[in-house]
Amino acid sequence: MIENILRNKSYRFAVRIINLYKYLCGSKREFVMSRQILRSGTSVGALIREAEFAQSKADFINKMSIALKEANETIYWIDLLLETDYINFKMYESLLIDCEEILKLLVASVKTAKNNLNK
Repeated sequence: MIENILRNKSYRFAVRIINLYKYLCGSKREFVMSRQILRSGTSVGALIREAEFAQSKADFINKMSIALKEANETIYWIDLLLETDYINFKMYESLLIDCEEILKLLVASVKTAKNNLNK
């Protein structure tokens, strides 16, 4: 069940990241950080989707762990965009809440999968 929630939330988050990328490139003329957040923010959902068809439990844990790292990197870019005034606090807070929620779900999923692997 957590994977379905993660799948949906990460997909909606990726759509938000793509729209943020378009905003940053179009309105703010920012092309470096916008590309970085596009890459990390959309890869979270892609890795979660890959994990659905993992070849083993270890492969599942690996893909979900990489998704966790990408979500953490995305938070870094969100923080940086706020500190450099490319996004306002309202945008920042909304994106951060969504990303942290995905991060927490990923942590729980990886932890559960590792516990099940060790049984």
